[in-house]
Amino acid sequence: MTTTSNASSSRRSTWLTARTLALALVAVGLFISGYLSYVKWSASPSTCVAADVFNCNMVLNSAYAELAGIPIAYLGFLTYAVLGALFLLETRVAFVRDYGYLLVFGLGVFAWVFSMWLVYVQVFLLQTLCSWCLSHEANFTLLFALICYSTWRRLANAGEA
Repeated sequence: MTTTSNASSSRRSTWLTARTLALALVAVGLFISGYLSYVKWSASPSTCVAADVFNCNMVLNSAYAELAGIPIAYLGFLTYAVLGALFLLETRVAFVRDYGYLLVFGLGVFAWVFSMWLVYVQVFLLQTLCSWCLSHEANFTLLFALICYSTWRRLANAGEA
């Protein structure tokens, strides 16, 4: 094998690993936001860590739990679903292959900043935490770091070509 084909094979292997990890994080995010969506939809109490600083039901029923009348949990589920669809279509649809990484990065930036706002709301405004919400925010932070890394690699590889 030549050096060029080794580099190409290495890039493809890294991309496949990053894509697989991204899909796994999306699946975890769909589970968490799906549970939170179910709790919101069914108006049932959530299962939460029993500790002084944690009160999931207070967080999930606060004024900050909706945006324009839409529960944040639904928006989180939709965000993960869109990201998952973009990751899955990346190898199948030409437009997504060429521009999907920009869509993923843009959505990722917005969603991560919004997630950090929600952490701020829990810590400083509500002064109580939701273990499910924090799990989502930690999961999305990992996903966003992976999105940033993948975008950087894609742009670096485009510069080499």
